[in-house]
Amino acid sequence: MPDLAIVIVSWNVRDLLADCLRSVEADLARSQLDGEIWVVDNASHDGSAAMVRQSFPTVQLIASEQNLGFAGGNNAALRAMGFDRSGDSPTKPEIVLLLNPDTLIHPGALAALVEFLRQTPRAGIAGAKLVYGDGSFQHGAFAFPGLWQLAIELLPLPGRLSESSLNGRYNRSLYESNRPFLIGHPLGAALAVKRAAIEPVGLLDEAYHMYVEEVDWSKRITAAGWQAYCVPTAVITHLGGQSTGQIKTSSFVNLWRSRYRFYCKHYGPLKVWLARQIVRIGMQQRAK
Repeated sequence: MPDLAIVIVSWNVRDLLADCLRSVEADLARSQLDGEIWVVDNASHDGSAAMVRQSFPTVQLIASEQNLGFAGGNNAALRAMGFDRSGDSPTKPEIVLLLNPDTLIHPGALAALVEFLRQTPRAGIAGAKLVYGDGSFQHGAFAFPGLWQLAIELLPLPGRLSESSLNGRYNRSLYESNRPFLIGHPLGAALAVKRAAIEPVGLLDEAYHMYVEEVDWSKRITAAGWQAYCVPTAVITHLGGQSTGQIKTSSFVNLWRSRYRFYCKHYGPLKVWLARQIVRIGMQQRAK
């Protein structure tokens, strides 16, 4: 049974993927972990799959003929490892790390995540300390979405609230302490999960139209009794997410569809109704 399997779902980001894979291979070699790397190529047309075959021959490549999305792509790798079947399997790793292709692993990050999950029995999920490409701070852990977060995003409320705990953010001092701290869920750019936490809840929910898949998975895992942590000694550069511009209307609709599904699955009817009213008002504001 491998110690760690890294799953990277990629679509038309060949050069970023190559840099990511080099950083993963280098840190696996440093850590001496028994690790394997999986790449799921979501029908890219930029030569990503050919690049992986040629430059990274030890990587397990799943070259899909269609775009499976985030959940479907990760599930394809998880199924190939045997996570869609009950019982023991030599192909199931002890820990799975879902990793975005626009990330770079800092030295020691993989070992820090694995060591923490091994030494913390109740921990089922671990996220890393994320930084932008210039080394600046990036929020990488969040509380589960609630009404305040929805209102702050959609309504004309004071801008300072966007960095507050009301918006699901954790204080930067927690990241700087270098001590693991409890969270709701990590950002899906880097999310490590124990095999023992995956098996009772199953795979990611592919019914989400777009977004929120990893939030739902984390919610299901923590609802089953596991805890989620951020491990600040595991540092990963995440190049994406740097645009703070307003979400385009089409993307917003897709995001709301996923959030609405999340609310319906995990919250009561009153909270769902209130969320719909916030979205309705927010859409009216956007249309002005």
